[in-house]
Amino acid sequence: MASTTERDDRISRIGHEIYETQLRPQVETEANIGKLISIDVNTGDYEIGDDLISTVDRLRQRRPAAQVWTERIGYDAVYAIGGAVERVRR
Repeated sequence: MASTTERDDRISRIGHEIYETQLRPQVETEANIGKLISIDVNTGDYEIGDDLISTVDRLRQRRPAAQVWTERIGYDAVYAIGGAVERVRR
């Protein structure tokens, strides 16, 4: 059985890869910059919204077994503690 850290590392690696290679070109629009995207790493299915809980809830309504990775569209982090979330320019 994989440890929590190993599982989390796998989810983050796959989720970020799906975002970068499949989703970013279509979802990183001016209308979506700053919104959250929650991705099911098993299927590539996703939800976009302003709130983490609602995007995950909507995704899990369609995909109850979803393993979810979330990113902030156009930024380097979802949230920042004691710092700032930086806009990524590509």
